[in-house]
Amino acid sequence: MFYGNGSKSKKSFMLFSVVMIFALVLSACGKSGSNEGTKVSIEDRYELDANTPAWKLDNKEETTKLTWYVNADWWNNDYGNDVVTKKIKEDLNIDIKFLTGDDTKLNTFFAGDDMPDLITVFDANSALVQKASTWAMPLNELAEQYDPYFLQVAAKDTMNWFQQEDGNTYGYSNYSNTQEDYESGTIAAKAAFIIRKDVYEALGQPSMGTPEEFQAVLLQIKTKFPALLPFGFNSIGTGTGSLGDVFQDFIGVPLSDENGQFYNRNLDSDYLTWLSTLNKVYRDGSISDDSFADDAVAFEEKIKSGKYATMLIEGTPNQGGNLQIFNSANPGKEYIAIDGPQSTVGNSPTLNQSGVTGWMINFITNSNIEPAKSIQLFTYLLSEEGQMLMNYGIEGETYQYTADGKVELLPEVKEIQVSNADKFKKEYRLGEFMFFGHDKHKVLSEDAFPESVKQLQEWGKGKLVPHFIIENLSPEQGTPEARSLSAINTQWNTTLVSLIRSKDVATFDTVLHQYEVFLSDNKWDAILKVYNEKMARNKEKLGL
Repeated sequence: MFYGNGSKSKKSFMLFSVVMIFALVLSACGKSGSNEGTKVSIEDRYELDANTPAWKLDNKEETTKLTWYVNADWWNNDYGNDVVTKKIKEDLNIDIKFLTGDDTKLNTFFAGDDMPDLITVFDANSALVQKASTWAMPLNELAEQYDPYFLQVAAKDTMNWFQQEDGNTYGYSNYSNTQEDYESGTIAAKAAFIIRKDVYEALGQPSMGTPEEFQAVLLQIKTKFPALLPFGFNSIGTGTGSLGDVFQDFIGVPLSDENGQFYNRNLDSDYLTWLSTLNKVYRDGSISDDSFADDAVAFEEKIKSGKYATMLIEGTPNQGGNLQIFNSANPGKEYIAIDGPQSTVGNSPTLNQSGVTGWMINFITNSNIEPAKSIQLFTYLLSEEGQMLMNYGIEGETYQYTADGKVELLPEVKEIQVSNADKFKKEYRLGEFMFFGHDKHKVLSEDAFPESVKQLQEWGKGKLVPHFIIENLSPEQGTPEARSLSAINTQWNTTLVSLIRSKDVATFDTVLHQYEVFLSDNKWDAILKVYNEKMARNKEKLGL
């Protein structure tokens, strides 16, 4: 519905980039062969010790200089000038030159012979990641050769998850949450249904759990608070914002069917009941047309000004600063989490967090000039020492422990964090250099999250459910199934908006039927076969 010619051109370019990367990876395979990485001798430097990280043993005096490519233009490529990277440089005697870019730049590395030592990408389903055995070194073998302590700090489930057919693991991601992480209660929910406290109390703290209650309360808001938008949601753009899988998780739509097979959650009857309710809410005038067109910046501006009375919000830590701006300026009106929409069939919420796939996937390439130092760096960043450094800096210099064992930033550091974000980023860089970051270290400190999200996270306790079995199900890129799925996903994004904006029930039903026909006409059965095969593989990898 909102895809103009520019978007089509962008999508065509992205598809071309994917094809080019795939072709270049295959080309690189022919040039370099499989796993023919640089070998270095550590005979005169240190002896292996499974109980001691190798960076503490290595007596190499010469500074190691590594190039690290991050496939993101926005990445901060500074090194050695802030508390975090200065300490990394000091402890490991490593200089890092960061290179940044997009898929086009990534192509150039595989087209030529000048590969960086380390590469970080963001798409676990990409051809690049799937073919990592042809251009990257196995982390498990590097650990055996140079730093067995790596296997103590690396999560077994994450290593198994990224293991390829040859039995080796080439990439390791940050924010990779395992079953143990979910069960520990140390990771916080990042989605919530929130409402302005003044609105909530003015209406008598109403329930909004059933479709009827939800529609009625939004109508009350529209009448009593005409200056506010009754209901908001994350920017849709080319996706579904927070009205797709986030809403499905909120009402507990099953992840699989009764036989453990793939379940099309988009067509779940409970979810469709709520989409029909959103359509009624839209026809009531309680959802603004602007909400479907707003980009991320417009959405964030409305959060800062408290324009929404209620929101289904995804990524609360990312929006914490925007929420804090409104909350701080409007005491008594702050956003709070309430139960909000609930399943009409009695399902409990199944909120998602970062799965075992994580986010940034890090590799040591076959061209790496110092694999021993590189695996030491991975070990360091994964270890407790590295995690504390990345999150909080250096004890006594940037943080201290309280009497009850919590971590708190020193007053002068906290003051800079609050009053001068640019200086804090440049001089301290806490919470940013997170190649191997993990949320479980956030629970150590009250300073890990802004005040604006703490009650939201408290509400989410006990509602997180791993989505491991449906991670990375997409067909291999370049296959007919992958092309069909791309078309289906685009069609669903358009369909979702069209369903909510339908002028009447008959139009809603017609739009839904057209989507079901589209599935049938675009190899949905073949895609289902791939999904079920990959779900079985996921279960096997994690022993589920």
